[in-house]
Amino acid sequence: MTIRVLDEADVQRLLPMGECIELMADVLAGLARDELYNPLRFVIRPPGEPSLLGLMPAYRSGPNGVYALKTIAIFPGNSARGLDSHQGFVALFDGETGEPRTVMNASAITAIRTAAVSGVATRVLAREDSRTLAILGTGTQARSHLEAMLAVRTFDRVLAWSASGRSLDGAESVGSAEEAVRDADVVCTVTSSAEPVLERSWLKNGAHVNAVGSSIPTTRELDSATMAAAALFVDRRESTVNEAGDYLFPLGEGAIDESHIRAELGEVLIGAADGRRSPDELTVFKSLGLAVEDLAAAEHVLARAEAENAGSVVPF
Repeated sequence: MTIRVLDEADVQRLLPMGECIELMADVLAGLARDELYNPLRFVIRPPGEPSLLGLMPAYRSGPNGVYALKTIAIFPGNSARGLDSHQGFVALFDGETGEPRTVMNASAITAIRTAAVSGVATRVLAREDSRTLAILGTGTQARSHLEAMLAVRTFDRVLAWSASGRSLDGAESVGSAEEAVRDADVVCTVTSSAEPVLERSWLKNGAHVNAVGSSIPTTRELDSATMAAAALFVDRRESTVNEAGDYLFPLGEGAIDESHIRAELGEVLIGAADGRRSPDELTVFKSLGLAVEDLAAAEHVLARAEAENAGSVVPF
């Protein structure tokens, strides 16, 4: 038996953002039609340790069935080291025999597919006349989100702010989060902050927000007023009610109730739920990241790698 190993450069080359946006739209629509199985991820958080290890399995049945498993270590302090905070690998297993088919770099998969999902959300939920983009954060996800946003909307102005003071290539640096978002039509929050970096009073009516940076129950990037005022869309309800601090904090404060989630993004894509209902509506897409997204991205990368004989094929 052999296995194909693909490094970060392989994944980045074989998973262009435009193609990944379409892949994510397809897999989220498939999830809404119950064509894939996506259990909650299992997260290991040692007491007192800021890092964590997540295990994210998924399965798609059918004649070309496949299991996927992403093993991802998240180290918030990595940005200060010049490293991606997400480190790990994605593995695919044959759905007929269980044989491992590939192992590939998860940092690149995560960066591209996460931004691509935000691209899908922005294409579906943001106003067509959106012209100003704000990005809070300047790390790996900020760079990939800038690429994804430019793939789905034409912006006249791009503003970026980071607590670290670092700049973002292709964006105008500003001195505060409020300054960045005050006139923004689309906002992406891609920080490692544990406390809100975005306030409702800063946002204009009709804005769309992609809330991405927080993926655990004890942190959030949006204040409760923003969540309460917004039409809320999510990647998966089950994940949101178990894992999203952006949802759980305002729920615990009584600012929202359990009916506040309007729809999963896939439900909007297949026409089973409304998206934006008016030009003045504030919309929020809460992204947590799903294993089915990794499955779809990894399958695409593997197919292209096999066609080009990319990566390294090794005995296993």
